[in-house]
Amino acid sequence: MRVIRFERYGGPEVLSVAEAAVPEPGAGQVSIDVAFAGVNFADLKARAEGYRVPALPFVPGLEVSGRVRAVGEGVEAFHVGQDVAALTPGGAYADVVVADSATVFPVPDGLDLRTAATLPTVLPTAHALLHEVGRLREGESVLVQGAAGGIGTVAGQLARAAGAGAVYGVVSRPAKAGHALKYGYDEVFSAVDFPDEVRRATDGRGVDLALDPVGGDTLRRSLASLAVFGRLVSFGNASSADPWQVGQSELYPTAHTVAGFSILSLAQTAPDALRELAERAFRTVTEGTVELPVTAEFPLTEAAEAHQLLSSRTTTGKLLLRVNA
Repeated sequence: MRVIRFERYGGPEVLSVAEAAVPEPGAGQVSIDVAFAGVNFADLKARAEGYRVPALPFVPGLEVSGRVRAVGEGVEAFHVGQDVAALTPGGAYADVVVADSATVFPVPDGLDLRTAATLPTVLPTAHALLHEVGRLREGESVLVQGAAGGIGTVAGQLARAAGAGAVYGVVSRPAKAGHALKYGYDEVFSAVDFPDEVRRATDGRGVDLALDPVGGDTLRRSLASLAVFGRLVSFGNASSADPWQVGQSELYPTAHTVAGFSILSLAQTAPDALRELAERAFRTVTEGTVELPVTAEFPLTEAAEAHQLLSSRTTTGKLLLRVNA
């Protein structure tokens, strides 16, 4: 079978097509004939920096849709030929991938495999950021970094559906603002000026909830954009800055709260909680509350081009690799 892998860290050019043996599922696992694989920023960090890479060579990719090829010992919830979506620790850029059955999900009725490939990482993450971790209440205001990306596109819609009083987004380029405004945002700010813009838009009050995947200075400025009793949820470190730290001097004066979320970590530590979260999140798509547009699609063999496009920071929505569809 075909895989896309890298043998050293670097730019998109280190990705290459290789042949590999078809993997067999072990106990508690499922193998999947991949139809589509999602392309995520974490894949770029794996390729460039070794993020969550246990050893080289490595096949990136965290999410797929496809059909069950085989089931391992003890797996009763799935059957051969069933349409599924799955979250994987890696290996999704391939014709066949193996995933733990706990992170494999039946494709909801009415969804095709192309749409299903957008679900495993983005939908549960956005839902958790706003609800399970962020504890958004009706009438509160929200600030979302990366508002035009996959998670940002979904978060804006979910916040609006939850009755947020105001939904503000931050984008890296002005050209992305129009996309975000279609998906639940009241105003969209530039990454340079957002703290001042937040204070202007809220009459100096700040926002109740801020969602930050960037880290570093952006996280600090998001924290400074909070209202009294505001909450910040960190869910990434796209800036590759040193790990952030926050303490009493930042939190005590205005009673701020800082929390964190990683869907990959949750999959490892609390797979049952992940499954419950995913079921809640997927319903928002089947019920029509949320849509996640696929804005670019590449053949598997053009994974390097997909990485190049995503790294340009000009993309909106979701990017997919078409594998066997």
